Amino acid sequence: MRKGYIQVYTGNSKGKTTAALGLALRAAGAGFKVFIAQFIKKRRCSEHKALERFKDLITVKQYGTGFIMSGKLTKSAIDAAQKGFEEVKNIISSRAYDMVILDEINVAIHSKLLNIKDIVDLLNSKPQGIEIILTGRYADKKIIEVADLVTEMKEIKHYYKKGVKARRGIEH
Repeated sequence: MRKGYIQVYTGNSKGKTTAALGLALRAAGAGFKVFIAQFIKKRRCSEHKALERFKDLITVKQYGTGFIMSGKLTKSAIDAAQKGFEEVKNIISSRAYDMVILDEINVAIHSKLLNIKDIVDLLNSKPQGIEIILTGRYADKKIIEVADLVTEMKEIKHYYKKGVKARRGIEH
């Protein structure tokens, strides 16, 4: 964790948040403090219950009003994302955490809840020693350029297309 890298998990398949949560668990296992900022998301899921067991090392906060399906932005969705971004900036500059996960931030940028320039400026000015992970579909080219590691989750086959709904403990 000496340098602290910027990692991106993007793509049209599942596994982006799961990969980030795996990193959070691995970091906590090494005694590192982790902050998880969930943009867009509002619903409490099974992973929140599991992460509570690591409450001394992992903090989770949600800055969303729920998934944006219609493409219409509400003032409350914009305000929630902006509030979250301001808190994340303070958290990163405080150096209180070794790892900061910005879950679904790529979607927040793509949906115009957050400004890409602000995110890139934050990434370019991050203190050394903090690992930052960004997740979500639609990773902007500028995010990919500044990142040290980019993984694209590519859907080959998905049971959702056969009508399988999100299952407790697997997708939520």
